[in-house]
Amino acid sequence: MTARVLLALLAGLALGAGTAALDNPALRAVALAIEPVGTLWTNAIRMTVVPLVVALLIAGVAGHADLRRLGRLGGLAMLVFAGLLLAGGFFTLLVAPLSLDRLAIAPEVASSLRSSATAAPPGSGQMPSLLQRVLETVPVNPVRAAADGAMLPLVVFTLIFAAALTRLESAGREPVVRLFHGVGDAMLVVVRWVLALAPLGIFALALGLGVRMGVAAAGALLHYVLTLSAVLLVFTLLLYPVVWLMGRVPIRQFAGASAPAQAVAFSSRSSLAALPAMIAGARERLAASSTITGFVLPLAVSVLRVNVPIAWVVGAIFLGRLYDVPLTLPMLFGLVVTSTLISFSVPGIPSASLFLLAPVLVDLGLPAEGAGILIAVDAIPDMFKTTANVTAHLTTATILGRAERARGDPA
Repeated sequence: MTARVLLALLAGLALGAGTAALDNPALRAVALAIEPVGTLWTNAIRMTVVPLVVALLIAGVAGHADLRRLGRLGGLAMLVFAGLLLAGGFFTLLVAPLSLDRLAIAPEVASSLRSSATAAPPGSGQMPSLLQRVLETVPVNPVRAAADGAMLPLVVFTLIFAAALTRLESAGREPVVRLFHGVGDAMLVVVRWVLALAPLGIFALALGLGVRMGVAAAGALLHYVLTLSAVLLVFTLLLYPVVWLMGRVPIRQFAGASAPAQAVAFSSRSSLAALPAMIAGARERLAASSTITGFVLPLAVSVLRVNVPIAWVVGAIFLGRLYDVPLTLPMLFGLVVTSTLISFSVPGIPSASLFLLAPVLVDLGLPAEGAGILIAVDAIPDMFKTTANVTAHLTTATILGRAERARGDPA
């Protein structure tokens, strides 16, 4: 799959750049007509998220009757999630400019991009305030939250529903749990089907990008891809000493437990697809309890996207260079906080966070179309994003496993 995705990306960019060089209106129209195929593929991935997340959480939580213990673990998990997200964002602020400040954009490329997109002034696209986001965590209409793809409110409702199931007698609870186990398994099959079409979707997105930017932008895009991939890889490696210091698990043992899940994540670009390997590694190599594997890991897969602050900071700095829009340090600090909050509503599918980036770009004075550029070249960075996410999920499980043992909680 990785090889096919890379070939599709290269083929799309090459054909698009060739079409732009020929400057043939008919060929250009044909190429742009193919681009919506990429949108259809993206929509197909997004359609699996809500039923899969709901099924995993209900099946995981409803099998436990100790709600006080789950509430305590959930609170600790959210603290660990926030710490990892903020650490990733501020780490990126330190290291990403070392590479991106060296990026030289050809004047004709920047001029061409600016002429094809109108950047809104800073502040014109206001993001919801912190108070609004807190209020929205409890959905007035959970069905609407599911329809809108608002993952955090949906997760809150699902957890409440699953907690209510634990209050039922086994005769009423077990059929519902079995149902959602089946739904989850079936949706994982659908996810695999959709991911098998990834080369087609990536080709269509890359073709449109090549037509619009031409061959002159290839060097800049490669610089962005390498920078983001390197930052993600370094941050992932830094999680290993965190596990050793805070989880008291030897680095070699953690590496052995996480390697299978990382391999699945890297090849499939889906943290959801890697969840079975994470559970197996946590049980067999880390001796994790059933609460950790049945509650903490599904919760982490549902809401922890440690790559989001990293990817958004690198993407914003890159687009600022590409469109010649300066970004101040306070703006970037605000971006780290905003990305941390929004990350809890990002589904675990390829390039999902970039679809939420457009209004944030507008708020920074950048064109929303810039998100499309990042999506089209996200095939390679997204492998590293998903690997970082999965490593962070297991890091959280290891830290909370130690907290469980310290309290003497039963498995």
